[in-house]
Amino acid sequence: MSIEIKLRKGEPMDRAIRRLKKALDREGTIRDVRAKRYFTKPSDKNREARKVAAFTQMLRTRYEKM
Repeated sequence: MSIEIKLRKGEPMDRAIRRLKKALDREGTIRDVRAKRYFTKPSDKNREARKVAAFTQMLRTRYEKM
């Protein structure tokens, strides 16, 4: 599952790096690496998930009334 970016003829290196970053972002590689950088207890993960769910529910109810 390695990502391969081929340089196009006459393409600047900056643009190729940008394409690589976008491909990594789409695949979620960078997100996974950052998440695995340190250990998070399962209880903390659950707490964060509940916090995110409560926030999205609050937004839904707020914009549902409009």
